[in-house]
Amino acid sequence: MGKTFAEKALARAAGQTEVTAGQIVDARPDRILSHDNTAAIYRLFKQLGVDKVQRPERLAVTLDHAVPAPTTQHAQNHAEARRFVEEQGVRHFFEVGRGICHQVLSEEALVLPGQLILGADSHTTHYGWLGAFGAGVGRSEVAALWATGELWLRVPESLKIVLNGELPFGVTAKDFCLKLIGDLGADGGLYASVEFHGDGISRLSLESRMVIPNMMAEFGAKNAYLPPDEAVFDYLAARLERRAKREQANGTAGEGAQDWPAVARQDALYPDADAHYIATHVYDASAIEPMIAKPHRVDNVAPLSAVKGTRVQQAFLGTCTNGRLEDLAAACDVLRGKHVARGTRLVVIPASSEVLQEATRRGYISVFLEAGAVIGVPGCGPCMGNHMGIPAPNEVTISSANRNFRGRMGTRESEIYLASPAVVAASAVAGYIADPRDV
Repeated sequence: MGKTFAEKALARAAGQTEVTAGQIVDARPDRILSHDNTAAIYRLFKQLGVDKVQRPERLAVTLDHAVPAPTTQHAQNHAEARRFVEEQGVRHFFEVGRGICHQVLSEEALVLPGQLILGADSHTTHYGWLGAFGAGVGRSEVAALWATGELWLRVPESLKIVLNGELPFGVTAKDFCLKLIGDLGADGGLYASVEFHGDGISRLSLESRMVIPNMMAEFGAKNAYLPPDEAVFDYLAARLERRAKREQANGTAGEGAQDWPAVARQDALYPDADAHYIATHVYDASAIEPMIAKPHRVDNVAPLSAVKGTRVQQAFLGTCTNGRLEDLAAACDVLRGKHVARGTRLVVIPASSEVLQEATRRGYISVFLEAGAVIGVPGCGPCMGNHMGIPAPNEVTISSANRNFRGRMGTRESEIYLASPAVVAASAVAGYIADPRDV
């Protein structure tokens, strides 16, 4: 029988010829991710009695979850993280304002197809858009990875999701994900490798593809996978070359000129035609409509038409799910020439400094400001309830984020609805949940 992507990826990471679902392997990740939690992980690391990190060149540290620091404790965590990267010689460190870890590592081409990335963040599944195996692990596991360079993993069973056709106007990858999670439940992909196939996937823009594996963290997935194609390889080759030139110019350790298109594709993995899947689900893209996740579960999903008119006090556009240039552009298409409704506020936080810079160049930031929106520093913002948009008790937020459980944005006595960026923008203009096609 053939092998799934997960079986091939973990065999590669474990240095084995082949592995099967259910097997335990000692895997060596190509990249180990942490963010503001680096300080807490370092305290665990020191308890192991180890002084030096194994393979510091494989670490990537980004300050993004509470930036700029909203409290003294957050500032202390940032300071400890900075000391850690200096002491350990961690080259891939990204300061406050660079952006959200998953967006930044993608922009920096620090993850390539076929690689294994383990991160102290549940949305490390994000890197499946590159054809990589990305999985979130706990802080103690990351401390062990720093100390040893490897971690045992159970090879997951695989679930196949097929998307055929083209999404209708006004329907996005976010709507597809909410439809899937609503149909199969928040635990529908529990500890599974969720593989996406079909021409509906290849038709999507790269930024739309990024949404899918990111949202699969809310599906319970161990990892998610989209087969990399020429568009992915071209994206990576250009960014690998750019990063190499920048590192050489800065005098930092980096690789010299290489055949970057070949580097981008050299370890790409694809499942065999006769690979075994625990289940297969097929979706017709043309039949999907705009969807909303209602409080307080991501699988509490309904068509947008069923919740239109719900009053909202805050609209939030951003996060590692939907804070990219494409998302800002979709919101601007709705907002241009309009203004946020009285009694409602719109908070916009680009996913990275690169997104912010390009959005400024294209005039999107002016559109937001003229519409009465608030622009935040690139980072996670209010997504996990740290700052920059925490709702008041009894307020309703419509958000482009990935989670809406009670208290997620810092206030248990508030409600969060999840939607696509255009729906968030339309709702900000209307003052209630609205269909952008109407606005």
